[in-house]
Amino acid sequence: MIAEVFVDGKRFKLDPARSLGKGGEADVYDLGDGRAVKVFKSPDHPDYQGLPGEQRAAEERIAIHQRKLRAFPPGLPVEVIAPAALATDRSGKFILGYAMALVASAEPLLRYADPVYRRAGIPSAAVIGLFREILRVVRGLHGANVFVGDFNDLNVLVTADSHPRMIDADSFQFGTFLCTVFTERFVDPLLCDISAKAPRLSKPYDAAADWYAFNALLLQSLLFVGPYGGVYRPMDPAKRIPHGQRPLCRVTVFHPEVQYPKPARAYRVLPDELLHHFHGVFERDERAPFPQALLDRLVFTVCPKCAAEHARVHCPFCSQVTPAAVPRAIAVRGEVSVERIFGTTGLIVHASMEHGELRLVYHEDGAYRREDGVVILRGNLDPSMRFRILGSQTLIGRAGELAVVEATSNPVRLSVDTDGNSPAFDTNGSHRFRISGGRLLRDTPSPWDPGAVETVGDVLANQTRIWVGPAFGLGFYRAGNVSRVFLFDATRRGVNDELRVPPLAGELIDATATLDENRAWLFLALKHAGRVRHLCLVYVRTGQLDASEEAEPGDGSWLGTLRGKCATGGLLLAATDAGIVRVEVQAGTIRKTRDFPDTEEFVDDACQVLVGRRGLCVVRDREVLALQIKQP
Repeated sequence: MIAEVFVDGKRFKLDPARSLGKGGEADVYDLGDGRAVKVFKSPDHPDYQGLPGEQRAAEERIAIHQRKLRAFPPGLPVEVIAPAALATDRSGKFILGYAMALVASAEPLLRYADPVYRRAGIPSAAVIGLFREILRVVRGLHGANVFVGDFNDLNVLVTADSHPRMIDADSFQFGTFLCTVFTERFVDPLLCDISAKAPRLSKPYDAAADWYAFNALLLQSLLFVGPYGGVYRPMDPAKRIPHGQRPLCRVTVFHPEVQYPKPARAYRVLPDELLHHFHGVFERDERAPFPQALLDRLVFTVCPKCAAEHARVHCPFCSQVTPAAVPRAIAVRGEVSVERIFGTTGLIVHASMEHGELRLVYHEDGAYRREDGVVILRGNLDPSMRFRILGSQTLIGRAGELAVVEATSNPVRLSVDTDGNSPAFDTNGSHRFRISGGRLLRDTPSPWDPGAVETVGDVLANQTRIWVGPAFGLGFYRAGNVSRVFLFDATRRGVNDELRVPPLAGELIDATATLDENRAWLFLALKHAGRVRHLCLVYVRTGQLDASEEAEPGDGSWLGTLRGKCATGGLLLAATDAGIVRVEVQAGTIRKTRDFPDTEEFVDDACQVLVGRRGLCVVRDREVLALQIKQP
């Protein structure tokens, strides 16, 4: 296990508190001088314990990098975060990794395929401009006889001013140095083993493979679904194939027997020439440099009649029959009665249930507002802002800043740690919780002591995420060789960090949790060996790991997405494109125990689900529906 590296003759200790990221092959740390250092995992790394194949691969990889990093080509586009200095052992001869420019305040391109994130302030014009720059970068690399190879939505970062930065340059292919890593969703199926059950790289990368990945990245950033997204449900049972095998069989999202994801943007918003191009790439194996003119002519507009955004000459929706809106009066659909209890012409950016009452933050007419319409902040939509509510207080976090806004007093500024770009704080209807300087704090203000604060316990600074339920909270951090889940009481001091955590191989992509009085449901997305898996870990309040479950993203199951779930009464309610489902832990196993098909027309897997006094509340972009479901 590597504990220190030397860069430019200077010793740097690898402190987990300064970890910036953890991938399948390397860990990244902040050097504190405007640079980051990427350190390749050695064969004795804890992540490889008991995995002889991974240990051999690590040894071979490090051996190749002794030559590859010294031969790295100069003069690549400035958007490429190339090795700036070698990181070695004390002798200065053996390469352990490399130093590079630190990319601060950036989001992975993955976020641009998230409709919730995009609607919070990323216009389509910005996405088109971003891909024009990425197109220029790819052309520049190919001009230098360099291929990206493993071109995916995690190794392209987008800065705060919407410019791309390409990381993981050590895996680029050039000269005799091949790229051997891949990502299932972006690897060209023409380079894969056709007999496998999922894409597996079997041939060397080439320029065509980079253009295939570019198309896949562009499609998912425009439509919020990848070329092989959705759920394939053929009428003929003999045609059923595993979800991961669809790229090898060219069963695309355009296939008539693929159920198109509800949260995705309808593909008919794109102009025919771009749709024809995507069909050619993903269904007919056409490979060529992406035509610049397709991006130059791509312009999104908003229809003045129906307010839909599209990139066609005429609105593709106005000629369609508009479905009836859910009325304010109660409507009945089978076993479900539905009432629209809130609506806005803007966008709901946060919703929570506080002592059974719905609390909201929404953006409308150039301002952020609470559920009663009171303005809390004026300005444009900003996707980097995070909101929480505690009574009349609205907590607004961005990067390392946290403001508590209340109509009757001036805003209060509080210090807060971050996990990446997100500030670490939460509320539970009774208290504010935040992490500052590696301490988990509970703010307990009162009329006689408005600044009262208690220290709940010590955690890892700038690495920890927290979620708080009505009775207890859950925290999670992953840095260097450390992965830890801990629990804490909502009213008492102390942290229980002795929880069992199963092996978490690969790079952490996302994490969220939902808690009720007695259970915490932790959801993780991890990328390892080219594929992403979703993992659900259920902990009881005393700290035992009650059950766990895995799923593949986008497989149509309740775990196919991480969000849209609510813990209540010991069970889990999850929103899916097929309706709400109930999930329970039974005999140490997580099982779906009931479907509610009559809810299908009111929910999708991008909705938020809350339980309150008015029943089950479904939070959509611009409205909240209260659902009453008849019990059998």
